[in-house]
Amino acid sequence: MKKWWMESVGYQIYIKSFFDSNNDGIGDLNGIYEKLDYLHLLGINLIWITPFYDSPMDDNGYDVRDYLSIANAYGTIDDFKKVLDKAHSLGIKVILDFVLNHTSDEHEWFLESRKSVDNPYRDYYIWQPPKYVNGVKREPTNWGSFFGSSAWKYDEQTNQYFMKIFSDKMPDLNWENPKVKEAMVNVGKWWLDLGVDGFRIDAVSHLEKAPFEDSKMGEGIVLDWFKFSNLPKVHDYLHYLYENLFKQYDAFTIGEVGGEAGIDQATRYARFGSEELSMVFNFDHNWCNNIHDITDLKDLKVRVLDLKKAIGKWQNSFKDNGWLPLNWLNHDQPRVVSHYGNLAYHEKSAKMLANLMYLGRGTPFIYQGEEIGMTSYPFTSPTEFNDISTITGYNNWVKNEPDKKDYILKKMGLTSRDNPRTMMQWSSEEFAGFSKVKPWFLVNPNYKEINVFDQINDENSIFSYYQKLISLRRFSKYKDLITYGSYDMLIENDPIIFAYERTLNQEKMIVINSFSTNEESFDLTGYEIEDIIIHNYDKLTIDNNKIILKPYEAIAIKVKETK
Repeated sequence: MKKWWMESVGYQIYIKSFFDSNNDGIGDLNGIYEKLDYLHLLGINLIWITPFYDSPMDDNGYDVRDYLSIANAYGTIDDFKKVLDKAHSLGIKVILDFVLNHTSDEHEWFLESRKSVDNPYRDYYIWQPPKYVNGVKREPTNWGSFFGSSAWKYDEQTNQYFMKIFSDKMPDLNWENPKVKEAMVNVGKWWLDLGVDGFRIDAVSHLEKAPFEDSKMGEGIVLDWFKFSNLPKVHDYLHYLYENLFKQYDAFTIGEVGGEAGIDQATRYARFGSEELSMVFNFDHNWCNNIHDITDLKDLKVRVLDLKKAIGKWQNSFKDNGWLPLNWLNHDQPRVVSHYGNLAYHEKSAKMLANLMYLGRGTPFIYQGEEIGMTSYPFTSPTEFNDISTITGYNNWVKNEPDKKDYILKKMGLTSRDNPRTMMQWSSEEFAGFSKVKPWFLVNPNYKEINVFDQINDENSIFSYYQKLISLRRFSKYKDLITYGSYDMLIENDPIIFAYERTLNQEKMIVINSFSTNEESFDLTGYEIEDIIIHNYDKLTIDNNKIILKPYEAIAIKVKETK
C-alpha cells in the first residue's frame, strides 16, 4: 500500500504566530500566502494549518463559534482560497484542524441548547442535573478537566451542568446524537468540496464518555482519563466518519490521540485497512527527560533509553500494518531544541534532533520555527502567560503554595504550551519580522541571533540541514530507502547514542545521533561505509573501525555488511 501522504513532508502552521500580513499584530491567511514560497524552498509538500474558524479565542481558535466562517482577524474565505490555490500550484497539500469534540459556548448550537431542557439542540451537548450531597448542590460527577478544574460547568438557566473536559467555554458535543454526527459530516464535506486534502482531527480520542459515575482515583475533583478517553464507541464514530466522509474524498486524516492511548488502541485507529484514520499522533516520546523535576534548563537531562523505548515501540508496532507521523512537537509542547537539545550546542543539537527523527519510517511533521532552531521562551512573570491551561495551573498551584511563586513560575514556564506559540522569527528586524506592530503575544528575545533571514542562504545553518534532510526524503536516490525501509534500533542499551538501521532490499543505512557533550564512539565492526549521506560536522573521524563522535554529532551513512 502506498499513498501520497507516505511520501510527504509536513509542516504545522500555528496561524496566529506565523506571519502578520496586514500589521495588526496577528498572523493571518494572507501571511501564509506570502510565505508559501519560503515553505516550498524548505522543501515541504504538506501543511497543517491550526484553526482559523470564527472563534472567541478562549483557546486560540480551538473553541469554534462557526465551522463555516473565518475569524475576522485571519481574513476571509477568499483569502483561504488563495492560499489553497497557491499551495496546490506549488505541489503542497493542505489539511485543516477538524475540532470534533467540542465547540465554543458561543456556537449557535450551544446558544440554543442552553435555552431549555426540551430545546431541539439540547442533546447536541452533554447535560446532567446536579448531584446533591447532604442537601448541597454538587457537580454530577467528580471528574476533572484537562485545564485543571471540574469537567462540569453549572448553567443557571436550566439548573443543569454541561460537560466541558477542556475550557469552561468549550462544551463537549454529544456524539451519541445522530444529528451531531450528521452535522459534523456536513462540515467536513463543505471544506473538502472547497479543495482541502484532509484533516488533523483534534482530541479525537475523547468523543465517547463513560457512564456518569464518580471516579475512584482519589478524593475531590479527579482527572481520570479513563472516563473520556479511548472508549469503545470512539471507533464506531470514526468508522461512521470514514464511511460517510473520509472514504468518499480519499481524504488524508491524522488523529490527535491522547488519553493514555496504547499501541493496541492506536493500531485500531490507524492500521492499514482500519477504516478509521490514516495515522495518529502520539505523545509517548514527548516527556523523556527530567523537565518536570528542574527549574533551570542547565540541569536538563534527556533520558535517552526512555526515548529509544518510546520511539522504538511505535516503530515496531506499525512496521507491517500501519504508518506513523514523525514529529518532535506541536503547538502544545516546549521547543524541541530547548527540550531535548543543549543550548550551549544550539546548532549541533538542533541538527542532531532533526537527523534522529526525520530519517525514520513515517511522515515528518515539522513545527514552525523548528527548522531554524527556535527555543522556548524565558518567562519572567506570570503575566506573560497566555495559554489558559498554564494560567489555570499556575493560579491553582499558587493558591495552595503561595510562598513558592518564583519556583512555580519557573516550573510552569518550562512546560507551558505558550513556548511554541511565540512569534515566528523571520528576521532581526523589530518584532522578529513577524509584524511592524507589537504582536498579540511574545517575541523570543533571541530573534536577532535566531531567524530565517540569517539562515536561509547559509549552507551550514539549521535551516539548510532541514532542507537537505527533506531533499533526501523526497528527491534523492535514497528516497525509497528512507521512506519505506524497515527500522531497527541499534545498541538499544546505550544511554547516550541513539542509532538505528534502515533497510530496503539490499540497501542499508545507519543513522547515528549522540546526546553527549563529550567524545563518544560507535563501533562499525561488521560494516563498510559506502557513502556519507548527511552529516552535521565537516569531517568524519574513524579510529580502529570506530566512528569517534564529537558533541551532538549526527550522521547517516550508507553501508554494506562485511560479516
